[in-house]
Parts: sequence; structure tokens; C-alpha cells
Amino acid sequence: MRLTIAVKTGFREIRTNKFRSVLSFSAISVGVASLLYTLAQVRGMQEAMDKAISLMGPGRMEVEMKQDYVSKGLSTGLTLSDVEAIQQNMPDLFMVYPSIRRWGTPVRYRETRVDDAEIAGVTPEWSKRDWVYTLRGRFINDWDVRNNARVCVVVEPGGWIKKPFWASFWSRENKFDNLVSHHDLLGKELDIEGHIFTVVGVLKEPAKDLDPRWFSWNQPAMAMPVTTLLRTMGQGGNESRPPTAVDSIVVDTGSAKTVVSARSRITALLKSRHRGEEDFEINDSRDMIANELSESKKWLIAAIILGGVALFAGGIGIMNVTLATIFSRIKEIGIRRAVGASRIDIMAQFLLEAALLGLAGGLAGIGLGVAGLSALVKPTGRDVATITWYHGLAGMAVAALVSAIFALYPAYQAAKLDPVEALRNE
Repeated sequence: MRLTIAVKTGFREIRTNKFRSVLSFSAISVGVASLLYTLAQVRGMQEAMDKAISLMGPGRMEVEMKQDYVSKGLSTGLTLSDVEAIQQNMPDLFMVYPSIRRWGTPVRYRETRVDDAEIAGVTPEWSKRDWVYTLRGRFINDWDVRNNARVCVVVEPGGWIKKPFWASFWSRENKFDNLVSHHDLLGKELDIEGHIFTVVGVLKEPAKDLDPRWFSWNQPAMAMPVTTLLRTMGQGGNESRPPTAVDSIVVDTGSAKTVVSARSRITALLKSRHRGEEDFEINDSRDMIANELSESKKWLIAAIILGGVALFAGGIGIMNVTLATIFSRIKEIGIRRAVGASRIDIMAQFLLEAALLGLAGGLAGIGLGVAGLSALVKPTGRDVATITWYHGLAGMAVAALVSAIFALYPAYQAAKLDPVEALRNE
């Protein structure tokens, strides 16, 4: 039997039994939609992770003080001199800078006062990674750090291109964000904790739904030279810390291949400087992303299981429909066998019809999957799903294959029918 005739016959049977056909491939469509959703999410998360690592640095690490560590009184903790020691002993590192954060800092601009600004003390090295900003003016330079210059740069929020529903109830924007958004502060003076600072630069963030950074929520609202922050604000009321203490030291080796060796060297250097106390820990930033992905993968596994159950249910539906079709077409099978059709021809006909039902379910599943991605992913404000043409082909192929496999038994039973007995059937 020619393929074109078999296809026409299959479509005729689907059109003749529309309701039964729709019921049979509806479960298949749910399974394909789940498969499409999973594939798109996996690819999208991998692309997002690659972009995030490229921005934050392939060999990025962060040195922090150990939590709940009981000091022996020998170490003064992480200080600016530790940063200088790492730079001097490991000049091949791509980036090394100290990080200090101050929360709840009072800032005044003219008649506007903000009491909850978040400020970071940094060096020019800070701009080597995570740079997604559009800069107006200039960034902090080495002269500013050496001379404790009272200058700062402010971060202007990027807003949303398409604001998700939840952003109406919660947002990172605060009073300082509103101040920066509604006033051009470049070149203006700010009163920060009673000290006058000049705004030398404005960093405009990208829109939140286009921000490629993985941890964009952890960015400061303002940055100033680390030496200036220590001189003007001290240790934020924690007088037990030395005057040059820092919260953390951020390092990027420049390559993922050199992370292990650099980590060992930094550990040995700091342990020696801290007089034998290992009161610090070195965290690989990529582990943080991996932990986030592992949580997301749990939901993807659930989607895979749901898709597998739906495909299994759809396959059983295809089997039942094929069996019902065979019982209603026994005489037709007898006639075809009488005029020369082989058992292989009979099996091929019913397998082809089942595959066509599966393809129809696959097409419906692709539409359902795309609609589901639009409804479930984009409203989160972080569209990490990426659909490609081969995702659709894979979904349709799986649908057709599942349908054909479940139709094997009914098709085999049809091919076994005795032609004479089939012709007698009414």
C-alpha cells in the first residue's frame, strides 16, 4: 500500500471520529507540553548561568569571615592589608578588591532625606566584573582611593520593560531609588552621615527583566572609595573591629582552571598573616548559582514526571481507540487481505493512523507549551526559558513514537485476523 493512500485513509478516519480522536490525543498534548516546558527551562537556565558566570567571572571567589568562629585573639580578621598582600603575592590574579557594606545610611539631598541607603566601599577593581551599567560621568579611580576622596557614584534603577504582577506588591525600590530616579544627581552634592560628597558618576541599571546578573538583588545603591568609607563612617558602630577591617575580599583568577590552585595559595597566605588562625572561608560564587539551579531542577523533574504520566495515559488512550477502530473495520480488513494486502500492510496502516493522532497531539502540545511558558515564566520577571525549533520537533517525534508503540498490540491483532472470518463479519 502506498504511503500517500495510507496517510489519506488515516486522516479520513480521524475526521470521521473527531470527538474520539480529540479525546485520544488530549493527554498526549499535555505530555508534550510538559516536555517542551522542561526542555525550554533547562536550556534557558544553562544560557542564563553561562551569561551570569561570564559577568561575575569564571574564577570568582569571595573570602569572608567564618560564622560563629571563636577567635584565639591572634588574628585581627580581614583587613585592607590582606587585600594588598594578595595583590602583591599573586599579581597574576585578574581582580582583587575589598568589599564593605553599610545599611541604613542617612543621605540628604537639598530638602529630601533618606534614612535607608545602602552604600558599598569599593576600589576601581569593582568595575571589572558584573558591569551591566550605562555610565554617565566617571567611576571611582585609584586617586580617589589613595586620597580618601569624598566622591561617590549612585545607581539608578532600570525599572521594568514589562512589569510582572507581583512587582505591584513588592519591589526592591526604596526612597533612595526614587531620589535617584527623579533627580539628576551627577555633579551634585549629597550629605552622607553629615559629610559632603560629590556625585561623580551615575550607573544606570538595565531593566530588571533583561538583567543578566544572577544575583542582581544584592547590588548596592551607592558606591564610594573604600578608604573614604572607613575614614568617614568607621566600622558602623562595631568598635571591636580594627579601623581597616573589611567585610569580604572578592577575587577572580580569570579562569576556572586556576581556581583550585589560587584558593590554596590564598588560604596559606591569609592563614600565615592571621598567625595560624583560619578564621575565614573562601566561597566559590559558582556554587551559589549551582545551588539555585539544583532547586529549580527539582521543579523540572516534577514537570518531567507529569509529562511522562500524561504521555503514558495518552498512549493507553491511543491503544483503546485503535482497538475500537479495528473492531469497527473488521470487514474492511478482510477485503484488503482478500485483494492482496499483507499482514505488514495492515499493521503499517494502523500504526500510521496512531502516529498521525500522536502528531496531532504533538502540535497541540507545542501550542499548549508555548502558552504555558508565557503564562508561568514571563510573569516572574525573569524569562529563563528558551524555545528552539528542535524542541518542537523532539516533542512531535516523542508523541508520534509513543502513539505508535502503544498501537503495536492492536495493530498486531488486526494483522492476525483470518481474511475469511473477517469477510463474514457484519
